[in-house]
Amino acid sequence: MLPIPATRQRHGFWLLGPAFVAAIAYVDPGNVAANVSAGAQFGFLLVWVILVANVMAGLVQYLSAKLGLVTGRSLPESVADRASTKARIAYWIQAELVAMATDLAEVVGGAIALYLLFDLPLLVGGVVTGAVSLLLLAIQNHRGQGVFERVISGLLLVIAIGFLTSLVVEPPSAADVAGGLVPRFEGPESILLATAMLGATVMPHAVYLHSGLARDRHGQPESGAPRRRLLRITRYDVGLAMLVAGAVNLAMLLVAATNLQGMENTDSIEGAHAAVESTLGHTVALFFAIGLLASGLASTSVGAYAGAMIMQGLLRRSYPLLLRRLVTLIPALVVLAVGVDPSRALVLSQVVLSFGIPFALIPLVRLTSDRALMGDDVNHRVTTALGWLVAGVISVLNVVLIYLTVTG
Repeated sequence: MLPIPATRQRHGFWLLGPAFVAAIAYVDPGNVAANVSAGAQFGFLLVWVILVANVMAGLVQYLSAKLGLVTGRSLPESVADRASTKARIAYWIQAELVAMATDLAEVVGGAIALYLLFDLPLLVGGVVTGAVSLLLLAIQNHRGQGVFERVISGLLLVIAIGFLTSLVVEPPSAADVAGGLVPRFEGPESILLATAMLGATVMPHAVYLHSGLARDRHGQPESGAPRRRLLRITRYDVGLAMLVAGAVNLAMLLVAATNLQGMENTDSIEGAHAAVESTLGHTVALFFAIGLLASGLASTSVGAYAGAMIMQGLLRRSYPLLLRRLVTLIPALVVLAVGVDPSRALVLSQVVLSFGIPFALIPLVRLTSDRALMGDDVNHRVTTALGWLVAGVISVLNVVLIYLTVTG
């Protein structure tokens, strides 16, 4: 990627971007399904879960970007530097399985959106989604990361408009929203859903990716004032990106809580879309489907980008673009081809993703807490404590989620 012109380097605005690409992971089709289901079943009860999840995700994403800026290495590369060949390959296998599960959820989401918009068969929709993601990756490969960031940020804007529109048409009660900020539950099912929302909040591929995005965008700045400035701007970048992602997720829950509470068949994306159409009309449902499509296209492109970074970082070899894309796309297309229920496929993908959480979070916190590696930019003790707390909470919740999903 070409360096940012000197006239723009003085303005922090031009240094924003990497976090907005990583934030796409937090508004993918899996989030749509979870948030709509939470609002439809429990109204405003779990609003607080969205806020807590967003804060945890923001800390993790900042640590990932910080690792890339300070060391000049992505998280996969940093892990590979400290592992034997066998351990490196084993780590890559689990990370690649996580990337496949990520792609499954996102391709399925894009396919559902194309079915809702154009009545395309799910397999055809999956192929179209995969082809568009390959095109976006080609743009990144040939035009540079800056162009890719702008395209993905544009899709994030479309996602935001698609899911925020219904709030304008039918705004929720401010008192009800405020009531949802008080942490509480109503029965075992609400605990399960809150666990799913919190436990699946941090996507492993976004953790791997953000370290490389920040490094590729800014390089490895010199220690001292230049690095401190970039780290400060990175905090703004992460904060703004998570604010947008959090607003979109909150909008999904509020729409469902305001308009879909108590309605049947809202536990699937198709059912939620039908319910939105019946309560808010065709235009709002159209925006919902467009937002879902943008979510599927953007998230599968970012997921594939992460898969490529994982493969290159851990295997220490560069592979052709088409091969890197097919590695994670083919399993998703196979699932669609054999006729697996899309909603079930989304649930199964979240279970697989859960296995990968500790493998991303534990090395991240450990590396950014290593003074020999990070120098003066090592985590503050409070930051390290919070990082271990978040890693522990999310890892435990994902174990609980796996158990409840398998036994439920």
